[in-house]
Amino acid sequence: MSAEPNRRKCRCCRRMFDPDYRNGYHQRYCSRPACRRASRIATQRQWRRKPENRDHFRGPDEVRRVQEWRRAHPGYWKQKSSPKSDQQPAPQQTVNMEQSSCNARPSPRPPLQEVCLAQNPAFVGLISLVTGSTLQDDIAATARQLLLRGRNILGLHAPEPTTATASLYDRQAPHSPGAVASDSQRL
Repeated sequence: MSAEPNRRKCRCCRRMFDPDYRNGYHQRYCSRPACRRASRIATQRQWRRKPENRDHFRGPDEVRRVQEWRRAHPGYWKQKSSPKSDQQPAPQQTVNMEQSSCNARPSPRPPLQEVCLAQNPAFVGLISLVTGSTLQDDIAATARQLLLRGRNILGLHAPEPTTATASLYDRQAPHSPGAVASDSQRL
């Protein structure tokens, strides 16, 4: 082992490299992955060119060996399919939208997410500005009232209020058009 390794030029990438000290006497390729691949291809090509190795993978013995291996490993080279044919398909399940949890009481009011404009940040901000509250419950109640008023103005069928909903709306002070206008003028 010498202290100064002999630098060589890689046969693949043509860069200079330091060969490994254990096999430096015959290393002709550097350790980069592309160069290692090229080295393996060159070594296999050199091995196949030798006269004693030319018929190594040919002949009836090799054919029989490959056939036996293929019988022992059926489907080895076949492409894998995503759903296997021996699996049973899952039965179709219908979703009952009317079904509710047995643990939770049904809410008489629709959730805030069902009001289409309640998803719009500008609408939520406008309600917050008019009511002066940033609480989600207050915004949801105001959005529901606005939705009911809009349906009444347009003559659309409004959902029948339940007793819980009616008592909720009875407790709140009715908004008159003048009250909303005076609130907006104060801003």
